[in-house]
Amino acid sequence: MHITSDKVAEVIILARELDRGEAEFDGFVGRLNEEEQAALVAIFWIGRGSFEPEEYAEAYKTAISEASAPTEDYLKGSPHLADHLESGLEALGIDSSDAEDDLYRGG
Repeated sequence: MHITSDKVAEVIILARELDRGEAEFDGFVGRLNEEEQAALVAIFWIGRGSFEPEEYAEAYKTAISEASAPTEDYLKGSPHLADHLESGLEALGIDSSDAEDDLYRGG
């Protein structure tokens, strides 16, 4: 993957708080580099069912080539963003709850 599970977990946490932390979400996602943003979109697509986990490389390449709007704006368009990111990580064999728990505890 082109992004750490901790960064994805941070986006999941921020996505759950969008109603009161949209600026923080925008800032965090906006500061990710192009590879990290594309990986985030690829994980989102896998969690949404647009790609299978074994198609991660294809999803990543598609995210790079089709990026037209700011990633944070694109992702905020999904009402189930946090769920899709969690599902995507799990489909890729990564337990997001451990990373999220560490972040909540400040670890």
